[in-house]
Amino acid sequence: MSEHELTPILNRIADALDRLAPPAEKSHDLGNADAFIWHSNPESLQPVHHVNRVDLDLLHGIEQQREILLDNTERFAKGLPANNALLWGARGTGKSSLVKAAHAELNEKEPGLLALVEIHREDIPTLPRLLHVLSESDRRCLLFCDDLSFEVEDATFKSLKAVLEGGIEGRPENIIFYATSNRRHLMPRDMIENERSTAIHTAEAVEEKVSLSDRFGLWLGFHPVKQDTFFEIIEGYADAYHLDIDKEQLRAEALEWSMTRGSRSGRVAWQFIQDLAGRLGKQIS
Repeated sequence: MSEHELTPILNRIADALDRLAPPAEKSHDLGNADAFIWHSNPESLQPVHHVNRVDLDLLHGIEQQREILLDNTERFAKGLPANNALLWGARGTGKSSLVKAAHAELNEKEPGLLALVEIHREDIPTLPRLLHVLSESDRRCLLFCDDLSFEVEDATFKSLKAVLEGGIEGRPENIIFYATSNRRHLMPRDMIENERSTAIHTAEAVEEKVSLSDRFGLWLGFHPVKQDTFFEIIEGYADAYHLDIDKEQLRAEALEWSMTRGSRSGRVAWQFIQDLAGRLGKQIS
C-alpha cells in the first residue's frame, strides 16, 4: 500500500482514538472573579463580575441574624472554625440578600478574601464533584444554595447529608456551605407527617428526614416584618437612592403597595422602591 493510500487510514485511526480518549481535565480558575455559578453540564464555574445584591446597611429588621452570620463568615474567612448555616423562614425576608451582602462586606474590607460560589438546587447531585474542584484551590469559598428544599421520593438529601459532614473525607477546610429555605427542616411538613403515619418505625423514619438540617451548625430564622420595620426599610432605600419624596407620602404609598401584595417584607419593599424610582425617573443600582 502506497503512502498516499495509507495516510487517510492513519488519520481516521487517530481521530477514532481521540474520540475514545477521556476529555482533558478542565481547569477551574477561582482567581478571575469574586463570585461564580456552578454549571454541571458541561462542567464549569461561570464568573459573575456584578452580583445582584443589596448593601448590608440597607438590610433592616434582621440585625441579629446579620451580626451572627457576618461573624461566622468572617471567622471562616480568617481560617478559624465556623459552621455551615441554614437561613430559613418566610419568603422575601432577606435570607439570600444577607448571604450576598455578608460576602461583599468582607471582600470590601479585604479584596479577594472570599469567593462566593452558587450551586443550583437541581445540581445538588454534583455537589461532591464541586467540592473536589474547590478543594484544589487555595482560596476560601462560600458555597451557596438558594431555596434549598426536598420533596417526596427525592433521595438527593442523603448525598447532601454525607457531603456536609458525614462522609469519609468530610467538608474541605477551605469551604463553608450556606443554604436558604422556606422550610426549617428543608422538607414539607406533610412529608414528615406522612412518615409518622406510614412507617413501621416512625421515630427512625422521621429522624432520617429531619436529620439533614442538623448538619447545619447555625440556624437563623427569618420572619415577616412589622409595619414600623417595613417603613424603616422603605425609608432606608429612599435615602440611599436619593428619591425625593415627602416622608408621609412615601409611607402612605408604601403601605398601599404592601396591602395590594398582601405582605410586608424586604422583597416587597424593594419592589415598591423600583416602582417609585421609575415613576420619579431615577436610576437605581
